[in-house]
Amino acid sequence: MAAVEPLRMPPLSDGGDEVLTWLKRMRDEQPLWADERGVQHVFRYDDVQAVMSDPARFSSNIGRVMPGFDPEQVSANLASQDPPEHRLLRQLVSQAFTPRTVTGLRPRIAEITRELLDAAPEGEFDFVEHVAHPLPVTVIAELLGVSPGDRAFFRSCADALLGTRAEAVSAAEHAKALAEANKELQEYLSAEARRRRADGSGGLIGALTAAELDGRRLTDLQVATFSGLLLTAGHITITLLLGSTLLALRDNPEAEARLRKDRSAVPAAFEESLRLRPPFHRVVRVSTQDVEVAGGVIPAHRLVMASTLSANRDDRQFPDPDRFDVDRRPNRHLGFGHGIHFCLGGPLARVETEIALNLLFDEFTELEVTGEPAFHDSEFYGPKQLTVSARR
Repeated sequence: MAAVEPLRMPPLSDGGDEVLTWLKRMRDEQPLWADERGVQHVFRYDDVQAVMSDPARFSSNIGRVMPGFDPEQVSANLASQDPPEHRLLRQLVSQAFTPRTVTGLRPRIAEITRELLDAAPEGEFDFVEHVAHPLPVTVIAELLGVSPGDRAFFRSCADALLGTRAEAVSAAEHAKALAEANKELQEYLSAEARRRRADGSGGLIGALTAAELDGRRLTDLQVATFSGLLLTAGHITITLLLGSTLLALRDNPEAEARLRKDRSAVPAAFEESLRLRPPFHRVVRVSTQDVEVAGGVIPAHRLVMASTLSANRDDRQFPDPDRFDVDRRPNRHLGFGHGIHFCLGGPLARVETEIALNLLFDEFTELEVTGEPAFHDSEFYGPKQLTVSARR
């Protein structure tokens, strides 16, 4: 008797066509699935939202079941913390990274975007390379207060952490380069935290070192870890969302025509793009006890993968879920997470994308995606190369 091929999630390298079909099948037929490694996967909107909303039963600290994680690093990472420590860390970070901080960046974000658009080649160019990738790296570097002389190093770390690599580089070589980039970035940011704590210099790193609540302050490692998280998560989110939004407009030219005429609809277009193509297509939790989900039971102490990409396409929550609809109301997507770990950088992503899209429409009378985009294949959902033809 022939062996049965194990059920596997398809790769994302085709832009998601195959995986979206697979996710619909899983939502309808197998909403709770254990893969060959014993990892538990959930796919329906209500179940994904429940996993993200219940830190008592679904911990963010994956170090519980993953050997090799440095406990000190885990304890310094806001994204890996559960209550009550998470609440304190988030309150301290929020003292420095405020809505006013993001609003104050608007003129500089517009200036950086204009500079990138002015420098883009005439005719065809890679939109990711020339606009979507450098924009968030530059903004976050300036927000943190990274000195101009260090920005080439900062960007090289961002390149590695985004996961881009030449075809000739093996997965093992890339993993080694990724670990080294993360180590170098952590060392750099920790040194910056120590320096600014000593001399009182500014930028977000300086503000983080000065934040205080009930006599408690962030450690240098916590400042460095949050700064690195802002770089990686913020950079990836904005880079991929800008490219994904252009793809959505390619497939829906009537939506682009409307946005060019009615710029008030640009924020709604961003939310719809985030729903359809969330850059982080799943979140990882650890079950702390046996939990009933989707008609089955997730055993205690298992990794749980909650698919935000699947949840955002669930017709139980979203009518006509595969349609790009700038008039979708309400749009309770999970692209920025849910619950206590709702993305702190969401307001910055919204501001950057809104400014960038408006300036693209101002600068180019025509902006057409040409050729076949290249996509990330596993960790992130979105284009890593996107050739466009532009007419100023």
